Amino acid sequence: MSDEDSSGWELTESDPGVFTELLKTLGVPYIVDDLYSLDPEALSALQPLHALIFLFKWLPSNDVSEPSSTAGQYDTDFPGFFAQQTVNNACATIAVINSLGNIPSLPSGAQLADLMSFTTGMDPQMCGMAVTSADWLREAHNALSPPSSISLDGLGLPKQTEDAYHFVVYIPVMGSVYELDGLKPYPVRHGEYDESGEGWLKKAREVIEYRIGTYPTGALEFSLLALRDDPLPALRTQLEHLEQTGNRSEASQVFVKISNENLKRERWAFENSLRRHNHIGLVHALIVGLAKAGQLSPATENARLKVMREQVARLRKT
Repeated sequence: MSDEDSSGWELTESDPGVFTELLKTLGVPYIVDDLYSLDPEALSALQPLHALIFLFKWLPSNDVSEPSSTAGQYDTDFPGFFAQQTVNNACATIAVINSLGNIPSLPSGAQLADLMSFTTGMDPQMCGMAVTSADWLREAHNALSPPSSISLDGLGLPKQTEDAYHFVVYIPVMGSVYELDGLKPYPVRHGEYDESGEGWLKKAREVIEYRIGTYPTGALEFSLLALRDDPLPALRTQLEHLEQTGNRSEASQVFVKISNENLKRERWAFENSLRRHNHIGLVHALIVGLAKAGQLSPATENARLKVMREQVARLRKT
C-alpha cells in the first residue's frame, strides 16, 4: 500500500497507555501491559491474560501466500472473528479488534457491540473494510496519534524510506492458538494446546520464541504486549477482605500493588495528554526566543558536541 492508502488513519505508538485508552473508549474493562519476558512466572503474574500483541519490523519481501516458517497453517474455515487490514496505519487498532472479537462474552460499549454484530458473516476483507470505515473508531485511534504539522513537500529533499512496523495477535480460539495478522488472507493456526498447566500460553510462547529467534542476536526490532483483565477491581476487593480479617501484612502488600497500578495509570494519562497536544508552536517560540537572545548558535553547537560525545562513548563500549 502507498502512503495515500491510509484513509485518514494516523500512525500510533506501541505503548500500553495508548492501547489501554483505546480499550476504555471501546467500553472494554481490560488493560494492556508491556511484557518483558515469556517466562511462566511473568505470564502468570498477568493472568487472566486474553491475547498477546506482537510488534515486529515488517519486510516488504514477506510472502503472504504462505503463513510463515513457524509451522502454522492457514485456516480458511476459521471459526472466529478476523478482519484484514485494508488501509495503512490501522494495524494497531485492527490487532485490538481482532483480539476482542475472539473473546467470549466480551463486555463492551454499544458502538463496539454494534460493529461486531454488523460484521457477522462477512469475509475477512469486507470485515476489514467495515472496521476501518467506522468514523468513530478512526477518531478514537487518531486521538492518541502524535500530531504532525510540518510538511517537507515541495522542498526538493530526497525521500527516505522509514522502517515499517506491524502488529499481529496470538490468541486462543476453540482449543487452538491462532496468529491473526491483518496483512495475511486468513488466520494462521499453530495447533492445539493443552488446557492444563499454562494452557494456551505455552504454545504461544513456542511460536513467538521461534519467531524472535529469526532475528539477529541482540535485535530490538520487536516488542510484546499483553491484553489482560484490569487488576484494580480484584485488588481492591482483596484489600477490603484482608482489612476486614485483620491481615495487615498481606493487606500492606496488596496496597503497594494498588499504588503501583495507580501510578502507572497516572503516567499513562500524562503521556496521553502530551500525545494529544501539538507542541510545534512551543518549539517554534523557543527557537525564536533563543535566536533573539543570540543563544541559538551556541545551543546548536552544544547539542552537536553532546551528540558526538555520546557517539564516541557508544563506540568505546563496543
